[in-house]
Amino acid sequence: MSEPKRQKSSKDVPYELIYWPGIPGRGEHVRLVLEEAGATYTDTAHIENGVKSVTAQIDDKNVGDNENPPPLAPPILRHGDLTISQTPNILLYLGARLNLVPDPEDDADGLYKVNQLALTALDGLSNEPHDCHHPVATGLYYEDQKDESLRKSKDYVKNRLPKFLGYFERVITGKASGDGPWLHGGNLSYADLVLFQCLDGVKFAFPKAMESAQNSGKYDNVFRLYEAVKDRPRIKEYLNSDRRQKYSLGIYRYYPELDVIE
Repeated sequence: MSEPKRQKSSKDVPYELIYWPGIPGRGEHVRLVLEEAGATYTDTAHIENGVKSVTAQIDDKNVGDNENPPPLAPPILRHGDLTISQTPNILLYLGARLNLVPDPEDDADGLYKVNQLALTALDGLSNEPHDCHHPVATGLYYEDQKDESLRKSKDYVKNRLPKFLGYFERVITGKASGDGPWLHGGNLSYADLVLFQCLDGVKFAFPKAMESAQNSGKYDNVFRLYEAVKDRPRIKEYLNSDRRQKYSLGIYRYYPELDVIE
């Protein structure tokens, strides 16, 4: 049986991020990785009529091509002849190519350890905050589930948020994190960028709870990592540019009535 063909994706080909305009969304994790690496990329969120590229990809008539299955939803990354979707999958691909995972010669399984940390952050600090304003059905408006949203938010702030902040505090204080503020191996990885974006989004959605968490002193290393990412030269430039979109009605939303504190 012959070896399967690899996708023809040259490092010299610019990356193409296909994502909705107007909201940072899950595409923001991909942008932060590309920005930190200084990679050349295009972004449909900043291209006139770029939304048409998004809708074309997720159209029911799109069945993919000879090499790629169709994506279900953005973010979508196109690189040469390769088209992939799902945020963790894209990060896994980019992390290895952009030197945002441990060198395999130093840590053969480091990629999977970094991916584990990124997945955990996305679970508890991205997906769960989204469910706080849409706990019943994503197809319903927030206004149709306000009572359930308040109940969900109270539980999240009281139980789930401390659980995940506490977990990452333990990670950073563990030996595997290495020296410095980072999550694994003593060097910045894409998991740190994911955690930064998650923390930033939760700070927008639940400012009272996050201020309380920061003032508690229980998660000093977590917030130190947040500031360390924020101060990275390329990240700082990006955050201050018009490429960084403002939060609105995406994953992270601010509703005063949900800004509870326990």
